[in-house]
Amino acid sequence: MTMNDPTPGDVSLPIRSLLSPAASDDAAATPNLYAVLGAETFWRIARAFYKRVDTHTSLRSMFPADLEEPIRNQAQFLIQYFGGPMEYSLRKGHPRLRMRHAHFAIDVAARNAWIECMRGALEEAAVPEPHRATMLVYFERTATFLMNTNETEK
Repeated sequence: MTMNDPTPGDVSLPIRSLLSPAASDDAAATPNLYAVLGAETFWRIARAFYKRVDTHTSLRSMFPADLEEPIRNQAQFLIQYFGGPMEYSLRKGHPRLRMRHAHFAIDVAARNAWIECMRGALEEAAVPEPHRATMLVYFERTATFLMNTNETEK
């Protein structure tokens, strides 16, 4: 699959790439969250998320000691996904979320911990409704998609 041939199930492609030509009339009614919220909001989300990860007992070990690169990756990915510049893909290629997370054991507990951190980050970043709810739907769907085990590591 290429960026020009997206499928609706691909949780890593920008929202705008998932709209079919037939949906172009609907696209005008769908807000571009990047245009509404601005780049700095996505950077605030990423910083607030990783601030939580940094102290989270079950998630911290999945990330490097220095969180600056994950913050940059997440901010640029979210900016791209929610309608902004394609800087993430220009720097790192196709997001391939499943591949990039495959080496982590992601079970229901890890998924829920990640969502808990992201929910707190959206609140701290002061993302207003209904945009917060739109983003949470995406995050919950994506976190579930990334689950790769039923077993909880001991």
